[in-house]
Amino acid sequence: MLEYSEIRTGKIIIYEDEPCEVMDNHVARTQQRKPQNQAKLKSLLSGRTWNTVFHASDKADEAEISKKDVKFLYANKGEFWFADPTDPKDRFKIEEKIIGEAGKYLKTNENATALVWDNDGTEQIIKISLPIKMEFVIKECPPSIKGSTASGGGKLATLENGVKIQVPFFIEEGDKVIINTETSQYVERVQK
Repeated sequence: MLEYSEIRTGKIIIYEDEPCEVMDNHVARTQQRKPQNQAKLKSLLSGRTWNTVFHASDKADEAEISKKDVKFLYANKGEFWFADPTDPKDRFKIEEKIIGEAGKYLKTNENATALVWDNDGTEQIIKISLPIKMEFVIKECPPSIKGSTASGGGKLATLENGVKIQVPFFIEEGDKVIINTETSQYVERVQK
């Protein structure tokens, strides 16, 4: 059980019988009132978000979460298919609403981490998390113009998976770059 002040950003709690990730929280202490924790929660089953308040007397159950490695196979019509990396015959699908933003960075035959919620003996995958930094090839990129790199800034480039991101002017088509999958931002170019 978590006290009201222990409900912090990144924790996964059970709220209204669903595992919910705390997206943001703020403990407010006003002069006349008792302290309260204002939290923004996101259901890991339905994807719904809402704001709620936990008072000093409130407690929340922390969800029993375990991690397991999964290998991404392919996506088709909103279904994402995975397999156990040690047993390729053990295939299963995960719905798009559970994958969320991570879906645009999944690479075929690459491993990811699945968060598994133990709901009274029934295991259910509630979230897929990727490495924070991943390597991608630039598929399309406007050419660099001599002298434009001195002013800083950037240009729009398309990655091998179709995602468009801002990159520095010196990046060219075919370059390998490292992307932060949480912020969708360019990190660095991979040396050839």
